[in-house]
Amino acid sequence: MVPPPPGEESQTVILPPGWQSYLSPQGRRYYVNTTTNVNGYHASGTPAHPPETAHMSVRKSTGDSQNLGSSSPSKKQSKENTITINCVTFPHPDTMPEQQLLKPTEWSYCDYFWADRKDPQGNGTVAGFELLLQKQLKGKQMQKEMSEFIRERIKIEEDYAKNLAKLSQNSLASQEEGSLGEAWAQVKKSLADEAEVHLKFSAKLHSEVEKPLMNFRENFKKDMKKCDHHIADLRKQLASRYASVEKARKALTERQRDLEMKTQQLEIKLSNKTEEDIKKARRKSTQAGDDLMRCVDLYNQAQSKWFEEMVTTTLELERLEVERVEMIRQHLCQYTQLRHETDMFNQSTVEPVDQLLRKVDPAKDRELWVREHKTGNIRPVDMEI
Repeated sequence: MVPPPPGEESQTVILPPGWQSYLSPQGRRYYVNTTTNVNGYHASGTPAHPPETAHMSVRKSTGDSQNLGSSSPSKKQSKENTITINCVTFPHPDTMPEQQLLKPTEWSYCDYFWADRKDPQGNGTVAGFELLLQKQLKGKQMQKEMSEFIRERIKIEEDYAKNLAKLSQNSLASQEEGSLGEAWAQVKKSLADEAEVHLKFSAKLHSEVEKPLMNFRENFKKDMKKCDHHIADLRKQLASRYASVEKARKALTERQRDLEMKTQQLEIKLSNKTEEDIKKARRKSTQAGDDLMRCVDLYNQAQSKWFEEMVTTTLELERLEVERVEMIRQHLCQYTQLRHETDMFNQSTVEPVDQLLRKVDPAKDRELWVREHKTGNIRPVDMEI
């Protein structure tokens, strides 16, 4: 249940499962499906419910967008209330210092990347969306480097296991006998067992940590490039329509000036212009005003479309970032779990060694050796004369 939009207090908005309601910077209610990222606006005269299928997208009405200019010369919006940056119109900070956030309780991407930032490497600017995209690509690079780090860890384990197995076959001190000899043989066997443990550890690291890190969002860069091109195209369209507005505004000014000049000349009879000429100039001025209205309307539609796509796309980038961090966290937890298991198995390989070492008995060893190697138990005696 969400509060009704302004002016519609009599209606109660009940959202279907998976939908969330936000307010646009212009105070219009904006719906986003957190599952499909479909979005739409609650427009006056339309049902209070947002679209319920992934294929439906309710566009914001033209009058709700951030107006570059008025749709009528008689209702011309004061430029003092707006500021245009790189062809995007924002409320002037002095007239609207704080817009209501779409997600007030979160540091969400969808609220903080509308304006451009000066490029520290040059005199140009970097779009807010481009900053988000760079973060995502950096995250993918970090993920790749983590995978390479685990690969190096695997190589160390494999080399260690190989050297342990080789050492277990070493013949040094293999002729030791008795209970100590058994313990020494178990020491060497424990190396072979430990080598097997580390080989299994390296194999699990590859299948359960390295490979998932490397394969996760394998096509991410390609998908992001499509998204980047889409947003960039919308910005180009916005710039083109902004230029059309400025051109139409200039043409209207010239037509109005021409009409005013001809009217004054007729009044003071400095010209032989007829009333028909005045009507013609007035028609051209009216036509120029209509052209400006049309250009402003097209600009507002383009900006509205860009606004909607920015919200949807930034929410998607935010979701992907949360997914990436959580995925890495889970696999690093898996790494520590495998490491704990390896320590436990390594401990089990030396337990038989401990048991045999506790049974080493020098007296028993001496007895066994004497029994096997004795040459006689009669000592020599002194010779009698």
